[in-house]
This record gives sequence, structure tokens and C-alpha cells, in this order.
Amino acid sequence: MKIALGLGCDRNTPAITIERCIAQALAACGASLVDVWAAASIDLKADEPGLLEVIASHGWPCRFHTAAELAAVDVPNPSETVRKYTGTPSVSEAAALLAAGANKSHLLIEKHKLRGLDGRNATVSIARIPA
Repeated sequence: MKIALGLGCDRNTPAITIERCIAQALAACGASLVDVWAAASIDLKADEPGLLEVIASHGWPCRFHTAAELAAVDVPNPSETVRKYTGTPSVSEAAALLAAGANKSHLLIEKHKLRGLDGRNATVSIARIPA
């Protein structure tokens, strides 16, 4: 199985919180790290140290999309709170779908959220990359 991750997080979320969120989401859909072929997020996170550390440690190709690109994607769980802070109603779901080149029927994990011990939140969505 080839999958893509859509990643979101609070500012200054440590890599360990993001890693745990990814591990939980992968387990929930029966996938593993070797199944991940791509990752994506919003361009507002292109300088996020914890997120960049996780992406680099796995060697995943990653693309950071603009709010307008993400907002154009049809997602199952749009959020006005997310729109208020980012300019798009979805970061993780939309990013996963763009990274997979897929539509919302390919989402394996719609939106998995983890609040770390540090109080910071990470969100992961997983989309299957069509054959």
C-alpha cells in the first residue's frame, strides 16, 4: 500500500508529539512507516522545526501548499476554527489528498489528533495513493 500523510500542528510542537500522532494514525489504518511515500502540509508550517525534523528523519518528499490550494480540496471535515487561523478550512485532510493525488474517497484516516504532554497538538490525515 502506498500512502500520503497530511500533517498539521501547533506552533513549536516537538517532533516526538508529531511522531506519536503519526504512529497512532498509521496503526489505526493498518499501515506502517514503509508505506508512506509522501507528506504535505500548509506553507505556514514550512519553517516548523518539529515537523521538518520528522520529515527529514524519514526522508519523505514533502510539499507545503498555500491556503488557497488547500481550500480548493473537498474534505469531509472542514473546520471554521482552522480557517480562522490558516485561511483554509482544512490542513491535514486537504494536504493528504493533494499529496496522494486523490479525492476524499481515498482517505484512510480523516483527521487524527494528538495533544502531547507539552500541551501542543499534532494532526495527521492519511490518504491512499491511487494505483
